[in-house]
Amino acid sequence: MAIPTLSKPSPTTGGSRRKIGEFRWPIGYVVVIVGLFLVYQTVLPNLATGVSSGITGWLPVSTINECLMWCIMALGLNVVVGYAGLLDLGYVAFWALGGYTAGWLMAAPFNWTWDFHVLSAVSGEGTHINFWFVIIIAGVLCAVLGIIIGAPTLRLRGDYLALVTLGFGEVITQFFKNSNDIAGFNLAGGDGGISIIDPIGTGPFVYAGVPQKLLNNSTSNVYKILVLGLLVAICLFISLRIREGRLGRAWLAIREDELAASMMGVPLVRSKLSAYAVGAFFGGIGGVANASAITGAVSPSGFDFGKSVLVLLMVVLGGMGNVWGVIIGAFLLAWLNSNGLQQIGVQLDSWFNTGTTLQGQLPRYNYIILGVLLVLMMLFRREGLIPEKRTKALMNTPSRTEMEAIGADITEAEQESEAFEASDAADDADIRASAAAVSPVLREEPADEVLSDDGSSAPYAHSKDPGDPDSAAKTEDNR
Repeated sequence: MAIPTLSKPSPTTGGSRRKIGEFRWPIGYVVVIVGLFLVYQTVLPNLATGVSSGITGWLPVSTINECLMWCIMALGLNVVVGYAGLLDLGYVAFWALGGYTAGWLMAAPFNWTWDFHVLSAVSGEGTHINFWFVIIIAGVLCAVLGIIIGAPTLRLRGDYLALVTLGFGEVITQFFKNSNDIAGFNLAGGDGGISIIDPIGTGPFVYAGVPQKLLNNSTSNVYKILVLGLLVAICLFISLRIREGRLGRAWLAIREDELAASMMGVPLVRSKLSAYAVGAFFGGIGGVANASAITGAVSPSGFDFGKSVLVLLMVVLGGMGNVWGVIIGAFLLAWLNSNGLQQIGVQLDSWFNTGTTLQGQLPRYNYIILGVLLVLMMLFRREGLIPEKRTKALMNTPSRTEMEAIGADITEAEQESEAFEASDAADDADIRASAAAVSPVLREEPADEVLSDDGSSAPYAHSKDPGDPDSAAKTEDNR
């Protein structure tokens, strides 16, 4: 009779399951983007007015596009902060440079008179280059600027690095504010910025019923979901592929222990500059997407320090180092900051019906609410909503100083225990000596048990004075 045995899964089966698990999140992302497009394009127009207005009230199409744009920015900062561990408080500078690159290459002239067109859906005077070409140009320009910024900060860490990047972000903002008169030349329009930037052109997709230019209206905004979703997918692909490679492992090593990484042969200079370049490349893409697809204009007022803090908060909330957590954190905070707080106020006003105006009050306190949310996250879930495995383990592992403190406490406790035991022995000797001085009977030591001839135990007393007749008699009786 054959004995049945349990068969182990073959390596091929295990590998296929692992590959399916790796593609679970990317497939889910594609399903979400395509699903949102189909819902807003085909489903909502056919629903009852009350149902469709309720959905679009909580999540308008324009808010979805804005959230996708913030996802691009958060993914870029995640490379610098989440992967390499380089705290950057001036990330908004790359966003500004990308936006102004779109203004220089996709707008009517404000300081020059030549005409230059490259596959653009817009005709007329000025420089009009295709949106996708401008995306590449802005990304490369910001990457070069990121290397220039990163070079002076290679020896800085922690707070000093944060201060330098913060200063750079403020310098860029002030530069564009005063860009209307640089040696008599109007470079970027000053405080007014560049008001009209070309929309996204759809090219050959116009034959499939897509509008030729994606303007800021209800019809075009639905197609922008696919365009911005594609940009986010490109940034996701780059982030994941680099993270799994040698450069990504070098970034993680620098983040966890820079000294140990350098001792193991990790090139610190090249790795840090690469992190700045990749993060800045994503920032340039986000700047062009914001200028062309969201606002249609660019000005210095849109690139203040608060924007850098908001992007950093998205990374921390989602989970530093985890691209999917960062996307969820960016989408959640962008929704709250754009439309969520206002809609929550509307709902509360309708529930309580007390004539309150929370609809207008809550958005005014957005940074207070986000600050409280950050404090709560640091207290109860420092690793983020969807933490990276390494980050979660690092957050839950005591630091070196804490381990040294624990070791010192253990050593101190052992010393106290030994001292207590030694003091007990000395006290016992003192007590016996005092007892012997008070009464001769107390000088007797405790009786030992000895085996008698029949195997039973009997006490055998010792006396310190062998000449004591009472003691001898007791001994003889015991025998």
